[in-house]
Amino acid sequence: MTTTARLTHGDDGPGASATGTPPDGSAPSSPLRDRLCPPMPTDRVLGWLSAGVITVIAGFLRFWRISEPKKIYFDEVYYTRDSWGLLTKGYEVNTQGWGGKAGTGCIGPGYVVHPPLGKWFMAASEKLFGYIDCTGQAHGNPWLGFRVASAFAGTVAVLLLIRVARRMFRSTLLGCFAGIAFGFDGLEFVQSRIGILDIFLMSLLVLALACLVLDRDQGRARLADRVAALGLGPDLVAGAVAAENSGTRVAPALARDLRYGPGLGFRPWRLAAGLFLGASMGVKWSGLYTLVGFAALAIAWDVGARRTAGAKAPIRGALRRDLSAWFGCYVPLPIATFLATWTGWFATDGGYDRHLYGNGFTAMWRGWWAYQRAILNYHEHLDAPHPAKSAPFSWLVLGRAVPYDYIGTGYGQKTQYGGQTCHAADSCSQEILAIGNPAVWWVGTACLLVMIGLWVCRRDWRAALVVVSFGASFLPWELFPSRTMFLFYALPLLPFLVLGITATAGLAIGPREASDTRRLFGALALGVYLITVVLLFAYFYPIMTDQMISLSGWRARMWFPGWVVSR
Repeated sequence: MTTTARLTHGDDGPGASATGTPPDGSAPSSPLRDRLCPPMPTDRVLGWLSAGVITVIAGFLRFWRISEPKKIYFDEVYYTRDSWGLLTKGYEVNTQGWGGKAGTGCIGPGYVVHPPLGKWFMAASEKLFGYIDCTGQAHGNPWLGFRVASAFAGTVAVLLLIRVARRMFRSTLLGCFAGIAFGFDGLEFVQSRIGILDIFLMSLLVLALACLVLDRDQGRARLADRVAALGLGPDLVAGAVAAENSGTRVAPALARDLRYGPGLGFRPWRLAAGLFLGASMGVKWSGLYTLVGFAALAIAWDVGARRTAGAKAPIRGALRRDLSAWFGCYVPLPIATFLATWTGWFATDGGYDRHLYGNGFTAMWRGWWAYQRAILNYHEHLDAPHPAKSAPFSWLVLGRAVPYDYIGTGYGQKTQYGGQTCHAADSCSQEILAIGNPAVWWVGTACLLVMIGLWVCRRDWRAALVVVSFGASFLPWELFPSRTMFLFYALPLLPFLVLGITATAGLAIGPREASDTRRLFGALALGVYLITVVLLFAYFYPIMTDQMISLSGWRARMWFPGWVVSR
């Protein structure tokens, strides 16, 4: 297993494959290619095997006893019903009469405040495994139907982050490190086992992140290829000197290439990034925040690549060569994708406000826009009190947990769901608590400061990715201090926190040239850290999975008053 963590200086970054060729299989390695995109680790098979093992473990933990408790809890009460409406009618239905006799309830459209894509994912799993209909009748195994899509999304996100980290840091070891820290976080784990939306938002953002990093690789590799194809030297500076010394008139097209850098053509991974970012907005509007950060990184990386290649005017080069395609991928494409997630509303006649302004094409769009304004008004004025309400900065230190479900049971009594009997003299507790792993969130928050320093001092692109993406996803929440918010809103921040920890771990190990002593102690520190992450996950596991434990055991796990929320 390759253990080197190449935290390069300047605008250097990844791009080539283990064979010395770029991801698109073009020309072999060159000095410019090595500056633009260092080669990937050569342990490709081991990289996939190790990622697969970690993913299987994460998947087992998420799918094991996922149908417990056999009841609808917390916000499943909304999203399972919305999913049933989408599955049966193509739009969310009014659920005020839910559970009544056939024909007496669920009549007409339902007003909902989140786009439909995440609920479509849940509807697909309900179609496969089961659901509860409007009359309260269970079909198949509804508990699997509510939650399998979430578990699948949370498991796939672990695999994706491992591969993203491996590519970013050019290290299989660090990729696995990121996967373990991510897979054993409590908040990601709990959100993967409940039928609500946030896990879909986070997983789509991780997909977009993977495409963003792949596009960076492919674009820089292609730039190196096309500079080499000019045949005028190792980079654009040398090419310009060679053209000037030749004494012949330079063709206008070649002069533009030497000044701005060559065009890079079609970039499918950039297109895919825009698609997944639009899909994330189709789960929750807050995906827009991350879209802005990713788009800024993409164009900044284009400028940096052209500067590294020796272009005389890299900013103008990026604007002339890359801006139009960049704009198309990060503006109209996400908008079109977001609109496509509303296909059920457009294609049926029963959706909320569908005929507010009458029939016809124009009336349909006016009704949809009125619906969006109503949703925006709801989010802007959501300030209802709630015992688990928390401020955004408290998320980073896990200041207030969210109790999804809690049951207190006296000695000798059985619980209604699961039939477990309390054998503790001081009575028992069962809880599903949405809480992050302290070893991940507390250390990750500290590592954000390291990332800021690394970006400022070394201009490291990975540190920039962590800081910009985290800031874009987090800081907008601070604009709404009175809004009702919860810890699980912070789930999309987790991948960037983990990548910040991973970058710091790479610094601890040191480069390949570091002394054996430093690398040994760095590896030991990483091992101790991961053991701590896993042990803390195991310690909190009972209160994240509705396990019956003694009341004293439950109290021992309530480290702070903010974790004990009145119910």
